[in-house]
Amino acid sequence: MTVPSALAALIQLSLFDVEPADLAPASPPASPTGPVPAPPMAFDHPRAQRDIVIGEHRIAYELRRARRRSIGFIVGADGLSVSAPRWVGVVEIETALREKAPWILRKLHEQRERARRLAETRVDWRDGTSVPFLGETVIIVLDPRTTGAVLNSAAEALPGVARLTLHLGLPQEAAPAQMRDAVQSWLQRQARRLFEERIALYAPRLGVRPKRLSLSSASTRWGSASADGSVRLNWRLVHFALPVIDYVVIHELAHLREMNHSAAFWEVVRSVLPDYEAARHSLRHELLPVLD
Repeated sequence: MTVPSALAALIQLSLFDVEPADLAPASPPASPTGPVPAPPMAFDHPRAQRDIVIGEHRIAYELRRARRRSIGFIVGADGLSVSAPRWVGVVEIETALREKAPWILRKLHEQRERARRLAETRVDWRDGTSVPFLGETVIIVLDPRTTGAVLNSAAEALPGVARLTLHLGLPQEAAPAQMRDAVQSWLQRQARRLFEERIALYAPRLGVRPKRLSLSSASTRWGSASADGSVRLNWRLVHFALPVIDYVVIHELAHLREMNHSAAFWEVVRSVLPDYEAARHSLRHELLPVLD
C-alpha cells in the first residue's frame, strides 16, 4: 500500500517509556495515585542545574528553557527534567513542581526501583551463567569439544530446571568478554532467522511487502518502519517469548499501511493479533539482561 508523502517517513517503537507531564502555570494540583515512601531520599539528575526540597526529599533537576506555553515535566532514567518557557520565573517553576510533587515523587521512586532491578539482571559471564532466549532460560556451557555455538534441548527436565543449554566452543579459562561476544553473536543470528520467518508469516496477512530487514542495537527503540518499506528490529527482542516478538513484528509491518498510531493503525494490528495488549504489557514491563 502506498504511503502518502505527507505522512512521517519513519515510525519508531520506543524501548523504554518515560513519563511526561504538562502543567500550565495555572493548572490545579494533581492528586496522588499512590503512597510515597516515608524515608527521605535524594534524586540527582546528572545534568541538574537546580534543586528543590519537597517534604523530606531533595530533587536536583535539569531545567531547560524551551519555546512552549506551559511547564512540562519528564521523569526518566536520569531523573527529573523540567521544560519551561523563557518568560517563566524560577518561583513559578518551583510552585508548579510543588503542585505536581505527588506524581513526580512517585515516578522518581519507580525509576529508582527499575534501576535496582536492572542492576540485578547484569550477566556474570562464567561457565554455568544463564540468559533468556525466547522466554526460556538458557544455561551457558563452556565446551572446547564444540565448534561454534550449539543449542541443546533436554527431552525432559525437572520442574524449575532449565531444559536448554548453549554449548560454546571455548576453553574453560575463556575471558568474560569472549563468552559475551560469542553468546551475543549467536543471539543475533537467531534473531535474524526468527524475524525473517515471522515477517514472511505476517506480511501477507497484512497485505504489505517489506523491502528490507535490518537488525538494530538501539538502546531506546524496539523497532522502526520507513515509508520506503524498510523495517528495523532490535535483536534483543530474541530474549522475549514468541508472542512479544510477534507483536513488535506486526506493529512495524502495520506501519507500512498506516504510518501513524491512529485508531486505524491499531485496528490493523488487532486484525492479526486481537490480544496484542498482553504482549505490549510484557514488552513494557519485563526487564532484559544486561550483557555488557
